[in-house]
Amino acid sequence: MDPVTEQPPKVVKTDAEWRAQLSPDEYRVLRQAGTEQAFTGEYTDTKTAGVYSCRACGAELFRSDTKFESHCGWPSFFTPLAGDAVIERADVSLGMRRVEVLCANCHSHLGHVFEGEGYGTPTDLRYCINSVSLRLEPDA
Repeated sequence: MDPVTEQPPKVVKTDAEWRAQLSPDEYRVLRQAGTEQAFTGEYTDTKTAGVYSCRACGAELFRSDTKFESHCGWPSFFTPLAGDAVIERADVSLGMRRVEVLCANCHSHLGHVFEGEGYGTPTDLRYCINSVSLRLEPDA
């Protein structure tokens, strides 16, 4: 899996503007690349049909029909809504080699993507995304 080349964000705000817009937990995850505690997020077990958007900027990121049960403690998807909806970049923090997933629109941290874990999904990918990074817009 090769990380995608980054483009500048379309939504640009100051740190103060992000802090005013987001709750402390949202800010910690979305703007500081934090991680919510496993099995605590509001969308971990949600089965509602709809579109998952970036909680920071509202960009559409994932569809519910690509969400699957990974039992990892965070919502998991096998593909983004569109090829350009997310950015993937190398993350070597915490002594690990991972691929970070960010919203392409505002560059907010969403989670990480993992490959080859044997879930039997069409892409063999698991986009492991923090619930606090998302907002579900249910289908009508």
